[in-house]
Amino acid sequence: MKPMDPRDATDVRQRLSVDEIMGRIEDLILQGDYGPGARLPEQVLADTLGIGRGPLREAIRTLEGRRLLERVPHAGVRVADLSVEDMDQILTVRESLEGMASRLAAEYMTLPEVRRLRAITSGLENLGSRDMEAVFKVDSDQDFHRTIVLGSRNKWITNLLCRDLYTLLRLCRMRSGQLRRDMTHIHQEHHAIVDCIERRDPDGAERLMRAHVRQSRERLLAAVARGQTRYRV
Repeated sequence: MKPMDPRDATDVRQRLSVDEIMGRIEDLILQGDYGPGARLPEQVLADTLGIGRGPLREAIRTLEGRRLLERVPHAGVRVADLSVEDMDQILTVRESLEGMASRLAAEYMTLPEVRRLRAITSGLENLGSRDMEAVFKVDSDQDFHRTIVLGSRNKWITNLLCRDLYTLLRLCRMRSGQLRRDMTHIHQEHHAIVDCIERRDPDGAERLMRAHVRQSRERLLAAVARGQTRYRV
């Protein structure tokens, strides 16, 4: 095996370092240290993370490309503050991509993967059928959707959803907050989607997932229209 060029090794370490920095920034944002619209002071952030400003700026540029951060003229970088239109469009894209992912999952998921998906679905029920906050607090709902996406065996759908869109969805949750709601119907929808995947029914899996995400989008928009701006999607 050809030895790695030292310069290549440095590049790899730099990329890993930037990835780790991006993860730390995402954590700070999604944990609420920097909310939607909050300015990110570079020097304070560099000191907090114990890093140089060069790698920090590279991480920030990448997160700008993913739309998690935005640069405002004469004001610096801030956390994206999603509008209602932004959330509507994000959820519309999610409906299409997750619908296709569910169709492909019905074709390609293995039996052990389906069993794991069923276990995740049952675990969601155990968190409490009437407490939406309990579900989203541990990201179990996203785990359900992510497992289906990975089961699609489509790297492009996986990258678009898991790398970019799901982070923006969590920003939607921060922007719109939470609302307690009876989860029984959502659990039923989850089980019905898994049923379609298990019996290799691509049409049914796509149709039910699209309806599931569409209803989530409609609930969010209705809550915002009523002024109930603390709502999980």
